[in-house]
Amino acid sequence: MKTFCGRANPTTGAMEWLEEDENYDYHQEIARSRYADMLHDKDRNVKYYQGIRAAVSRVKERGEKAIVLDIGTGTGLLSMMAASAGADFCYAVEVFKPMANAAVKIVEKNGFCDKIKVINKHSTEVTVGPDGDMQCRANILVTELFDTELIGEGALPTYEHAHKYLVQEGCEAVPHRARVYVQLVESKRMWSWNKLFPVHVEAEDGEKIIVSPSEMENCPGVPSVCDIQLNQMPSSDFTILSDVVTMFSVDFSKPVRSASTYYRVQLEPVKSGKAQIVLSWWDIDMDPSGMINCTMAPYWVKSTSAFQWRDHWMQCVYFLPNEEPVLQGEKVYLTACRDEYSVWYKLQKARGEEKNKADVRVESPVCRCQAHLLWNRPRFGELNDQNRTRQYIESLMKVLKTDSVCLCISDGSLLPVLAHYLGAKQVQYFFLCFFFFKFLKANHLEDKIKIIEARPELLTSSHLEDKKISVLVGEPFFTTSLLPWHNLYFWYARTAVTSHLTSNVTVLPESASLHMMIVEFQDLWRIRSPCGICEGFDVQTMDDMIKNSLNFRESKEAEPHPLWEYPCKSLSDPREVLTFDFRKTVPQHCLSTEGSVSLSRKGKSHGAVLWMEYHLAADISISTGLIKISNEKGNCEWNPHCKQAVYFFSSVIDSETLSDLPSAVTYAINFNTKTGEIAMDFQL
Repeated sequence: MKTFCGRANPTTGAMEWLEEDENYDYHQEIARSRYADMLHDKDRNVKYYQGIRAAVSRVKERGEKAIVLDIGTGTGLLSMMAASAGADFCYAVEVFKPMANAAVKIVEKNGFCDKIKVINKHSTEVTVGPDGDMQCRANILVTELFDTELIGEGALPTYEHAHKYLVQEGCEAVPHRARVYVQLVESKRMWSWNKLFPVHVEAEDGEKIIVSPSEMENCPGVPSVCDIQLNQMPSSDFTILSDVVTMFSVDFSKPVRSASTYYRVQLEPVKSGKAQIVLSWWDIDMDPSGMINCTMAPYWVKSTSAFQWRDHWMQCVYFLPNEEPVLQGEKVYLTACRDEYSVWYKLQKARGEEKNKADVRVESPVCRCQAHLLWNRPRFGELNDQNRTRQYIESLMKVLKTDSVCLCISDGSLLPVLAHYLGAKQVQYFFLCFFFFKFLKANHLEDKIKIIEARPELLTSSHLEDKKISVLVGEPFFTTSLLPWHNLYFWYARTAVTSHLTSNVTVLPESASLHMMIVEFQDLWRIRSPCGICEGFDVQTMDDMIKNSLNFRESKEAEPHPLWEYPCKSLSDPREVLTFDFRKTVPQHCLSTEGSVSLSRKGKSHGAVLWMEYHLAADISISTGLIKISNEKGNCEWNPHCKQAVYFFSSVIDSETLSDLPSAVTYAINFNTKTGEIAMDFQL
């Protein structure tokens, strides 16, 4: 049996379905899973163990046998904790077959075969009875079904079913309860991830302002949560408008309802401002008394001494449908609506209680303007970056003439509008999205910029009214790009339209370069690091499984990460490793490079970071990666709108253990011009 997997094709700019080995999907799931991150989460593991011990003790004190149901067992860790805490029997449910097989091996290796039964089913299919999967209902319910939003992985319907069919009434639950917290803030930075701000352009005939269509201004956006490492957001980037309040809580020891509902709290703003963002996180009590607590609270809410880094649970950013002015001390109502899997918020002025209740809508928000479907949140931030826009304006001013015939190749870009305002005689734009027609109309440009509804390779002279293109521009940005070099589709598109270009065509950017640097991560290394022993249990089977899946194919590939969220320090100087000349067509032969890079700082070499730089015009370049190395320690500042490529080394060298002579990392990088992909290899 074969599996079809969607992959971006950098030579066509399209998502394509590729036939893969039947094991590919499974290896992807394991290789990119967060199991290692969870096993390294000391705070989570210790608190679960404490909670499980306490729950088993309470059941035993009542003179009952301790029968545990562990839903979503993964490695079987929580079941082994229960068995070692004295549970009489554990049913460990895991729906993902390769994971269930691993759990069986791990349970056996740790000597718990007689106490733990692994059931490879979805919990809603588990049967109870003499001939069932479980002999009887459990009196202790243990789960770890949570994501950053708490309910996004289906915790509520799973608990609802378990209480109806799988556990006894009045059972113990670990965790016992969860609480969701909210805080109202104003933040131009975060708000820029959801709305397009006006763009001011100084043209020869005065200032022009690029505005959004009204549908976009009033659009509630997409309902999916924006989950980020809020601990990397500096306090200068937001203004707190309210105290932290509990939005809602769930008691997991009692029957749970998953049906759509809403919760409301009254807030008294501590400061006047524009309410734009609801920040949210949760905590869980592992015991009824709340003495064993595990919290996701960000740095300004709890002391850093209690801080535990984790990537599987972060914090949530919710965008209010519209920004609302609030006054210090003047009460407002915040409403959280939820369905089985997601939460969204609305803010109202405090009026009559009954009137406010009548205004509640539980339907999930839907993007009506199409922009939120076209641009993800980092892309909104990128388009709103005034410094970046200024660099494109300066570059366009250098290359545009009054007789320029300009063609833009980039997805959902403002470049065609900038080119028109800066004096291009004629502007054409490849774009296949109805949203952009609305955008041109809002700026009264529908008859000034021609949209070509065709792919670059299908461009004809009639599309261009028999004119030749004198200026070809791109950011470049394409929605299908996952890794930094996928935006090299611009080069392939430029090659496809060669016959329509003047002999002295100006291409902006004129070239690009691939850069690389060796780094030590503060924490991100944990997601790829073997665990070995976790709270006294041998989970090496899981380590081997992840390593095997990484070696299946991914070992020669980098993976995308937004490094502004994941601090690291440079151990080498940044190195330009490949260049791509857009003034020429894509060559037939591969572009290859090899060499070595010296480690100039002490530290652990966790991996290499790679990014692209685009050289727009003389002395003007845009980096999609490193912005600067900010101090002697090598701390790095990264482009916050782009994901960088991270290649994790399979082994780590610690340069503090070497002599004072600098050690080096050798590399071999190959750009396959036929596929648009980059293969790389590093040797420590």
